[in-house]
Amino acid sequence: MAELSNQLLPVAVLAYLTAMVGYLFEYAFGGRGLVARTASRPARDLVGASVAGSSFGLRDDPDAAVPVSPIEPARTALAPRPAGRAATAGVIAVWFTGLAVVAHAAVLVTRGLAAGRVPWGNMYEFVLALSLVGALTWLGLVLARPALRPLGLFVTLALVLILGFAGMVLYTEAAPLVPALNSYWLKIHVSAAAVSSGILLMGFVPAALFLIRSAYDKGRRSFPASIGARLPEAGTLERLTFRLHAFAFPIWTFAVICGAIWAEAAWGRYWNWDPKETWSFVSWVAYAAYLHARATPSVKRTVATWFAVAAWITMVINLYVINFVAVGLHSYAGVE
Repeated sequence: MAELSNQLLPVAVLAYLTAMVGYLFEYAFGGRGLVARTASRPARDLVGASVAGSSFGLRDDPDAAVPVSPIEPARTALAPRPAGRAATAGVIAVWFTGLAVVAHAAVLVTRGLAAGRVPWGNMYEFVLALSLVGALTWLGLVLARPALRPLGLFVTLALVLILGFAGMVLYTEAAPLVPALNSYWLKIHVSAAAVSSGILLMGFVPAALFLIRSAYDKGRRSFPASIGARLPEAGTLERLTFRLHAFAFPIWTFAVICGAIWAEAAWGRYWNWDPKETWSFVSWVAYAAYLHARATPSVKRTVATWFAVAAWITMVINLYVINFVAVGLHSYAGVE
């Protein structure tokens, strides 16, 4: 089972990578994509010249640039519209995302069967678990709201990087739990932490893209603001950011509280100012600051969203940096 788990990880990564290519194709060649708009420009110019002084013209939407019915055959012959094939690529990407999620879940299940325990007893397994939650969250979002598919490129890119780093740097052999972790609180505290972290990962993606889209809407055209041209509307991204964070924050709060209770049972104190504990609290304060700023009418949405981005940075520090550079009561990551 341990060997099967190891073999399924690259399958999951390749499936996410294939999905990312599909999302990228739709992102570039879809109706809002740069390539599609560039390809349609000669046809638009020619059609405009042919209908000068007539009652026919283009629609108001510059992205659509579709002439009314009598001119449509000429436009199609001049510049075939790739949006249909691009949309198909996007749908295929969603299917590959689902395939990747199945393989991803199988990595964890077989790992747990091999170790004879829940598969989140070290840093490698925890990263696998939180990224699976993030992937499931994204799959649920894109199935419910297909208009969010442009975000898939960035979601799958994040998943490929996270799983690739986990497999190459964080990997440890499947083994029984160390005695300090052999507690029912592992199933409660770490599960809540993995679920909330995975959802917060998905909350970070629209938060960062909202800032990019907002910069594009303000007239900036340099990178990365230029990416905003093909993203959903800023309001859509901002609302999605808030809803994901509002859903995940109580779960993260629950995880911190359970950790304190477990600490009292294991070490005799609810709070020990251990580096992991401290940074968990820093992340909690950062996310509370975001939600408070988001609920304050006088705070601009862009300013509030920067709090969300900063909060995710604290999570990354807590997840990766602390386990590598700090020694404390939570030194169970299994990495050198």
